[in-house]
Amino acid sequence: MKKMNKQLKFVKRPVGEADPSTWSLEINPVPELQDGEILVRQHFVSLDPAMRGWMNDSKSYIEPMAIGSVMRAGAVGEVVAVKNNPNFKIGDFVAGFGGVQQYAVSDGANSRIIDPALAPLPTYLSTLGMTGMTAYFGILEVGKIKEGDIVVVSGAAGAVGSIVGQIAKIKGCRVIGIAGGQKKCNYLLEELGFDAAIDYKNEDVRSRLKEECPKGLDVYFDNVGGEILDIALSRLRMHARIVICGAISQYNNKMSVKGPSNYLSLLVNRATMQGMVVFDYAKRYSEAARDMGAWLAEGKLKGKEDIYEGIENFPQTFQRLFSGDKLGKLVLKVIEDESHTM
Repeated sequence: MKKMNKQLKFVKRPVGEADPSTWSLEINPVPELQDGEILVRQHFVSLDPAMRGWMNDSKSYIEPMAIGSVMRAGAVGEVVAVKNNPNFKIGDFVAGFGGVQQYAVSDGANSRIIDPALAPLPTYLSTLGMTGMTAYFGILEVGKIKEGDIVVVSGAAGAVGSIVGQIAKIKGCRVIGIAGGQKKCNYLLEELGFDAAIDYKNEDVRSRLKEECPKGLDVYFDNVGGEILDIALSRLRMHARIVICGAISQYNNKMSVKGPSNYLSLLVNRATMQGMVVFDYAKRYSEAARDMGAWLAEGKLKGKEDIYEGIENFPQTFQRLFSGDKLGKLVLKVIEDESHTM
């Protein structure tokens, strides 16, 4: 009997927050493979704040999603069929942008073979996936950290921020994380080894940042934008670097994005503020994976995945990105028992 595929289709561009009406769950037959194609039975998909930006019909670093398309997402899974593609064989595990669906058909051009014996599959969506690559190149190449730097990270208990802070510690920096709630701050201090943590929900960020870095900061890695970015701009040291990775506080705005008012601090301190997109470093992913794989093996780097289950639960799981009701990398398990897909 023909395999059936549960797919989450993008059907409406949201204004403000995405709600369940943004998507439609469909069950469709898996198409026959054409020459050069592979079929991947997907196990896990990645949920990332960037997804909200992909839904907008506006110019960005990547084409906006088309209405009616499968929801774009990173995914990991197992190759279960191959038709005349010498680069893959049945039984290979791969990571790529398979989308929010149980089976993905592709030519394999954007899939990389991974080894589940070296790390659990969800790790290839977090520390050894796009999340880890973003952290690695963002803090090392754009942030240009050096030993002794004062590094401040917003969204520090999130998927990217938690890795950024740990890499900065490995490189000999003093690291201050900004996160929401005591539980997350304790995680930064007790499990990840940050030097200080600021609870933006219950503490005054401006006064705490002045307390933790009285002489200012060298690198600010921004995942949230808005008011916290503005506060960080007021604490720059000479030749500071600001890495603009994300602005999750602004993604669901119905009005215009709130920009920084303290930007003249860049002039006064001869500082730089630069955006980064991980795809610009695609040719160097293996370099990052090698370093971070070694740090994981040595116990210097810890990853954490917050895993939920069921493709039908994508909408409410997606909301956890913006409510803060998660810790580490948000992942959704989409694989079902084989008997459910026939």
